[in-house]
Amino acid sequence: MKKLPKIGFLYLDFVLQFFNKSNFKGWPDKIESVTYHWKNDKKRFIEEVKRKKIEILVGNIPATAYETFVEISKELPNVRFVPSIETQFSNKSKENVTLFCKKFDLAIPKTKIFYNQEKGYKYLKEKASYPQIIKRSYGPSNYGGYFVHKANNFKEAKKLLDEKKYNPIYTQNAIDLKDSGDIRVMLIGHKPICAFWRYSGKNQWITNTSQGGSMSYENVPMNALELAVKASKAAKAEYWACDIAICAKTGKAYILECATAFAAFPYIRDWICQYLMWDFSKGRFSKPHIPLFSWEELGKIDSNLLRTLRHIGFSKYTASYDGEYFINDKKDTYEMELALLSNESDVPQKSEDCMQLEDNKIYTKEKIFEINKINFNNATLTDLMTLYGMEEDLALQIQEYLQDNIITDSSDLLELEAIDEQMLKSWDRNIDDMRVDINRIDKDNLRKIKGIGKKLAKIISDYREEHGYFKSIDELKNIEGIGKNKFAQLKSRLKIGE
Repeated sequence: MKKLPKIGFLYLDFVLQFFNKSNFKGWPDKIESVTYHWKNDKKRFIEEVKRKKIEILVGNIPATAYETFVEISKELPNVRFVPSIETQFSNKSKENVTLFCKKFDLAIPKTKIFYNQEKGYKYLKEKASYPQIIKRSYGPSNYGGYFVHKANNFKEAKKLLDEKKYNPIYTQNAIDLKDSGDIRVMLIGHKPICAFWRYSGKNQWITNTSQGGSMSYENVPMNALELAVKASKAAKAEYWACDIAICAKTGKAYILECATAFAAFPYIRDWICQYLMWDFSKGRFSKPHIPLFSWEELGKIDSNLLRTLRHIGFSKYTASYDGEYFINDKKDTYEMELALLSNESDVPQKSEDCMQLEDNKIYTKEKIFEINKINFNNATLTDLMTLYGMEEDLALQIQEYLQDNIITDSSDLLELEAIDEQMLKSWDRNIDDMRVDINRIDKDNLRKIKGIGKKLAKIISDYREEHGYFKSIDELKNIEGIGKNKFAQLKSRLKIGE
């Protein structure tokens, strides 16, 4: 049985921790911890991770340390960060949330970002419609709403910005909220596991419970869940949360916030960690039995009791894969399929209500959020579950197939009974170049490539040892036993690295 990876927890001085070791109850091996002490601690931190032989580092990165951890991750290429550095992009700032939504056509309120104060004031005075929501851009959250402000006219907006000196100026059209509330959706493995309304308190417009807001689990609209799922899949997030506004007039859903750093109930943290254990172990641990669409009932249960529910089945178990975990007698069933399709007709369309940017300055401020395409050979189970139509049983079959095979072309997966050409075609835009560098792969792995096998792998390895690195794939023609047809086959599976 394959050895379990070494887990480490990322801790940072003066930062509240999302997980602790108790959340990973049942993990048989020691879980390490590494603390980052800010300032000039990067070198020591990297050395400690290496010394403890940590393979997976779990923890949310605060905004002020994001750039540092981008650098750290480059120096730890064999360490998997969970959530990934790319996934945590939106944690850093409101700007980054805006970039993320722009890239993936996720609906957000009309947004303007100004790095020049005079231009920002001009827009707010001459063109903006009121009320405007003005936020401090930098930071993973709004810290209970304390850095979110409502301006009813230009005079209020200017006074606020003169006092707060927010840079850049980040301003959004206010959404006329349905029932004066917004919705928080929490997801695990792209599945909504808890959702509730947050209503503003008396004489308040901010919905945060820390400022007097109240909660309700009832009647969460389906389009809010669909939008949250789209965002989670775009971010390839093991766990995720979205705050979503529903327009009272149109019923349209808009993302207000999204991140991996969010306030979660203790039982949800347990469920997240059980999901991670399933992912890290490649299915040796079971996925949590989460009662989907039961958040109204969950809201009535004591939190201490909820922590134990991950160990309990809920009547007949329903497999938690796309399209099959919702009850059939709901009038307004949640069509998960709509959230998975990548056709342009299925994503929110640009309109006058969608985001607008000041020229293209935002793109020059920092690199736009990028998500790597999937290479089956190093994809996690969470990565695989982002593919359209992927079921957890099939994801596990692919992981098992990879124990004895290296996939260099997605067509290799046709050997699995559950996969057909139509399914592969739906994945085309999501699959990375999986050709293998002939100069870097060893003999044992070379034989795992379709069309090579043990004998030919030895011949190629011996040739490489005798003649040095291949300078061109065409050199394969010089090897006895590789004819025209075999060369054509191998050429599509092997490459010369940079």
